[in-house]
Amino acid sequence: MKEQNDQCPQGKSPTTRMMAMPADANATGDIFGGWILSQIDVAGAIVGFKRAKGRIVTVALNSVKFHRPVFVGDVVSCFAEIEHVGNSSITIKVEVFAERPDECAKVTEACIVYVAVDDNRKPRHIPAE
Repeated sequence: MKEQNDQCPQGKSPTTRMMAMPADANATGDIFGGWILSQIDVAGAIVGFKRAKGRIVTVALNSVKFHRPVFVGDVVSCFAEIEHVGNSSITIKVEVFAERPDECAKVTEACIVYVAVDDNRKPRHIPAE
């Protein structure tokens, strides 16, 4: 029997989706964790930018868990959702799934904090929805 993490989310659209390429891998064929973190930050920023109605900056990675490796050829999907909105900050959870011919598995999850900033890069209030 497969674990709960062994299935892609049903009824949800990924925030980002890309294929892991050879240039993203180390010498043994595993995708670099830094590449995955970059994809997570992009996915979180897309959701945060939309909710903040403008520019945001990454201020913290509160947690990151690497559950399984990602390999060249995996289709990597990031699902991002808002966990909390403060006066100027947004906390976003991102779950990363790797699709392979024989499975879809959660490989990484992270919690990121962004701050909305103005044109002078100073924190600004996030408007109500």
